[in-house]
Amino acid sequence: MMANYDETVDTPPEYESHIGDSRQYMRDIILGVNDGLVSTFLLVSAVVGGGMDATQVLLTAVAGALAGMISMSIGEYLATKSQDEVFDAEIALEKIHLRDHRQHEKDQLTDMLGNMGLEGDDLETVVNIIDSSDEAMLNMHAALEFGVVDAERRSPYAAAVASGLLFLAGALPSVFPFAIWDNTGQALLAAAIFSGIGLFLVGAVKTLQTKKSWLLSGMENLVLGLAAGVLSYFVGKAFDKLIVG
Repeated sequence: MMANYDETVDTPPEYESHIGDSRQYMRDIILGVNDGLVSTFLLVSAVVGGGMDATQVLLTAVAGALAGMISMSIGEYLATKSQDEVFDAEIALEKIHLRDHRQHEKDQLTDMLGNMGLEGDDLETVVNIIDSSDEAMLNMHAALEFGVVDAERRSPYAAAVASGLLFLAGALPSVFPFAIWDNTGQALLAAAIFSGIGLFLVGAVKTLQTKKSWLLSGMENLVLGLAAGVLSYFVGKAFDKLIVG
């Protein structure tokens, strides 16, 4: 059943703005911080379980944080740039299609807009209006056929910087305790507390976009991250007992 957006209510809610220009980078923000929090905590948990002292754990954590930051930056840069190149190639081909196969593209647009709810004379009128402009036709096909909207395209450089720096920020709660405490048990506990706070906050902040419960989202992220840390610790213990010892 089609929703009726014309229905009026006695007291309409206050207009709520969309997230805006940061929306397309939300994935990089969440993934960067969360990956730094989880992967670095799992790393230190495993090597503490494996019997390393605080200095060795610190070196391992720093190396893991730097490696993760560089890997995330390069990966996001290449992935985003490759996606942009694919979009550019598709749009270049679409220009040829619009030049040489206009009716086919017009029929495609009719089908796509029909699937969106337009029908009858309204559908024909809208399609004819769009078809009267080459730019409008290209932009409509780019948006509906390929999901390309210029305002939503991501900069490879911004994606790389965001992912890398935020990974490093997420790694810090598991790194600096081992620079403060010589006792690996105390340092690991501090890392678990700080990382747990970070995981909860990331899960809660995510709801700014998803509009879900911040408490449930935060707790889900916290439980999954710490459970993985416990598993990683016992894997390290098993390695120390079965392989080293």
